[in-house]
Amino acid sequence: MLLLSDTGFDAPAALLARYGLELVRVPDGEPIPGSYWGGCEAGLIGNRVHARADTPVHSLLHEAGHLIVLPPQRRAAVHTDATDSVEEEDATCYLQILLADELPGVGRDRLMADMDAWGYTFRLGSARAWFERDADDARAWLEQRSLLPHA
Repeated sequence: MLLLSDTGFDAPAALLARYGLELVRVPDGEPIPGSYWGGCEAGLIGNRVHARADTPVHSLLHEAGHLIVLPPQRRAAVHTDATDSVEEEDATCYLQILLADELPGVGRDRLMADMDAWGYTFRLGSARAWFERDADDARAWLEQRSLLPHA
């Protein structure tokens, strides 16, 4: 599992800033505010994504994706759980895969492998199969809202 300690915080912070988000570094061993899953998983509060050095990159990108797909006026109310919408969840998964290509040393292949290892579940059995053959609706959702990265 690729961790923020492997990539550093600078590139992810710059990526999130492009979307009006702030990456907040949590000291090692401290609880991560706004973490839905607890432990080392990233957390959300407003336009901030909280993470530690032991936070998996896929977790950071997933939680950031949740905020990116929300209209700015809904972001302010987010604390821990961003959505219960299937469409937004699918769009978030698709977006996190694309965003991985924008982080040096990460890329979609590594991110999808880490998603599978963590336990994301998809109808076709893997993140790659879903992304390549079953995610047209997620991509269309992002396109309609002009949220696809311009990489």
